[in-house]
Amino acid sequence: MTAEDLSWVPSDVDVSKPNPARVYNYLLGGANNFDVDRVLAKRLIEIVPDAAFVVIENRSFLRRAVRFLAESGIDQFLDLGSGIPTVGNTHQVVQEINPDCRVVYVDHEAVAVAHSEMMLADEPNADIVRADVRKPAEVLGDRKTRALLDFSRPVAVLMFAVIHFMPRADNPAEMVKAYRDATVPGSYLALSHGTADGRPELDELAVEYSSQATADAVMRTRAEVQEFFDGYELVEPGLVFSAEWRGELDVCDPWRSAVYAGVGKLA
Repeated sequence: MTAEDLSWVPSDVDVSKPNPARVYNYLLGGANNFDVDRVLAKRLIEIVPDAAFVVIENRSFLRRAVRFLAESGIDQFLDLGSGIPTVGNTHQVVQEINPDCRVVYVDHEAVAVAHSEMMLADEPNADIVRADVRKPAEVLGDRKTRALLDFSRPVAVLMFAVIHFMPRADNPAEMVKAYRDATVPGSYLALSHGTADGRPELDELAVEYSSQATADAVMRTRAEVQEFFDGYELVEPGLVFSAEWRGELDVCDPWRSAVYAGVGKLA
């Protein structure tokens, strides 16, 4: 978007720095991003030429995972760090299987929330909460969350491409535990996380990203990502590269997807 297009932007949106949701939107081929986001995205593509492939594979994992969850009988979803709406959003996928599925999206980025509110205006079984996912008590106690989700029944907590924007100082493991402890047995965690395993250039990408954007990017190893599933039993095929998680086709060099993906069930 050019400078003359910014009059609609909410006053609390910082358009001087790239934002994770908007950069991700650009890499997915979306239009809800600003010049500053596109500049950084193009720089990331210089470092990792198939960066768009990485985010597209992650998005594909999202759709496969939530479809699996809905087919497994889950009808409540808490989608944390949901980002700017694009094709194949969680509620659209799961409601094809069960129209009564309820979805609460959570994001703190104003542009993502504004677009989500427009998309969900006529959707009684889905809503968006503007909150920081790192504050579970705020998210879980929000009136919109409580209106749609019944935590005495199983809930799927979704964290797609979220935790790799949280450094160790944010204590993401405790955050995940707080959401886990708020759910009952039979609930699920679906998670994806960027990694430099097999792709050391991703460490360079993370440094470049962190130096410019409004959030740091942290690549973690498989063992580090596995720790977020503490208390959950991973369903087959376990914690794997996103391209390997129940994909329909054999994938050559799955490490190219540069994202670990898994779904765990709370016993």
